Amino acid sequence: MVDKKDKKLKNSDIKSRDKKSSRRDFFVMSASAVAGVGAVAAAIPIVTSLKPDKGVLAAGSTEVDISNIKKGETHTVMWRGKTIFITHRTEEEIKEAEDVNLADLRDPEPDKDRVKAGKSQWLITVGICTHLGCVPIGNKGEFGGWFCPCHGSHYDSSGRIRKGPAPKNLAIPPYEFISDSKIMIG
Repeated sequence: MVDKKDKKLKNSDIKSRDKKSSRRDFFVMSASAVAGVGAVAAAIPIVTSLKPDKGVLAAGSTEVDISNIKKGETHTVMWRGKTIFITHRTEEEIKEAEDVNLADLRDPEPDKDRVKAGKSQWLITVGICTHLGCVPIGNKGEFGGWFCPCHGSHYDSSGRIRKGPAPKNLAIPPYEFISDSKIMIG
């Protein structure tokens, strides 16, 4: 049989355990909350450092005045460290590019897909050969477009690969006409 003294001890032990348990829970919860706040506070500067600053975002797009580019000329600008060719094509170059049989092309793409609608006289391309990254020379090669002196790739007046080791056409950067005399690249 259990005497009353033992019962009191047991009841006090239980109360003591409950107090210890609730105290322990409080400290665990408090420590967890402090750790959570600390983790968030430490993460905020890390996350904000990953966002590009305003200067980088501004450098992400380039406004170019095209009013001084004469027909048949190509001007070169830099955008995000890449050479960009802005070509004011003649009617003859446009007709020649439109008349190419797409079956003859390694990377078939119609000329109309490489220019903006209603602005086919303007061709804007990334001036980097798609073979190994050299800069092609304008108005050279067998097809009146660009010739890459590094390994002999020939591009036509629409920047499409016609001959040589390059696997793809010259890339078209994202751009838009912001007026008749200005474009925004990027």
